[in-house]
Amino acid sequence: MKKAIQFGAGNIGRGFIGAVLEQAGYHVVFADVNEQVVARINSDRAYTVQIMDTVCEQMRITDISAMDSRSPELAAQIAGAELVTTAVGLTVLPRIAGAIAAGIAARRDAGVTEPLNVIACENGVRATTQLREAVLKHLDEAQRDWCEQYVGFPDCSVDRIVPPVKSENPIDVVVERFFEWNVERAAFKGAVPEIPGMNPADNLIAYIERKLFTLNTGHAITAYLGRMKGYMTICQSISDEQIHAVVKAAMRESGRGLVARYGFDRDAHFAYIDKIIGRFRNPYLCDDVTRVGREPLRKLSADDRLVRPILTARRYGIGTPDLLLGVGAALHYDNPEDVQSVEMRRLVEKEGVKAALARIASLPDTDPLLPLAAQAYDEVERIIAKIPEAQ
Repeated sequence: MKKAIQFGAGNIGRGFIGAVLEQAGYHVVFADVNEQVVARINSDRAYTVQIMDTVCEQMRITDISAMDSRSPELAAQIAGAELVTTAVGLTVLPRIAGAIAAGIAARRDAGVTEPLNVIACENGVRATTQLREAVLKHLDEAQRDWCEQYVGFPDCSVDRIVPPVKSENPIDVVVERFFEWNVERAAFKGAVPEIPGMNPADNLIAYIERKLFTLNTGHAITAYLGRMKGYMTICQSISDEQIHAVVKAAMRESGRGLVARYGFDRDAHFAYIDKIIGRFRNPYLCDDVTRVGREPLRKLSADDRLVRPILTARRYGIGTPDLLLGVGAALHYDNPEDVQSVEMRRLVEKEGVKAALARIASLPDTDPLLPLAAQAYDEVERIIAKIPEAQ
């Protein structure tokens, strides 16, 4: 029996990675700190994935179990697995690194020489590399040498919208039909597993940046503009003509930078943008703007979805007025229930836009992006003020 350990039994873990692996013939062990979800998975031993699109369908996931990710017994599960995957969020990866390291040590102690591959399925550039560095800190020199020989850490890019829709059964999940999972072929140890829906890629960084700086960039800007206007959901926000125009223009600006850097076909990439905007409009996937916009400090960091596309485009002499409006809207994001939003607004009010963004994005005080962002901060407020009130 093939076994995969999936850290994170949330909507993405169940609705995307865990479901793909179960359908590929793996027994999926979900590892999570949510005791209620763990108990429900072990009680029901099944859940339903609702695929919501123009044609809707259901997929039943049955070959599953779950355990507390803090349990010492998890090491034995990892010792007997072929794959470890994650969907926990970038900031949580260091917290699960010890458990993965314990599993690697258990494999070594048991004399297991079949390869193990660990894949962090997160929204970020080289998330698995970050996880690998955290795991190695928990291993001694002999264990690190063994890990280097028998454990692969392929980076990947993931793309599927999984909104937090409440179901009668709390472990059922709603997803869009579209998904993309590109995994770094060369980093696998042993043969690359044949998993329908997983694409072994040779130029992974291009796929990672295409997704992060197209879908995630557009998604975030839609959320921040929608929040400024008073919309509750992404599909409401993107249906607003002015918001749609800014988002599409920003995604194209980012796209021109990606085309210049990686040689993507321009027309094909712009068609990809149109397809993504169509996904935002899916009425079955009305994601909350507060969920998509959460943690603005992270999303405004230099390597994330808002600032990085501007820096890339700038390298090729490409203007980014609408991406800058997105940054301005993000700096306006005011959600008292979001700790990062509260801290960001405090910084902006105390230090001003330029100093706050310099601190958040770790930019030098002389970076030309800063005064442009300050202008965009004021400009986006004027633009949004002209839009009629949300219904």
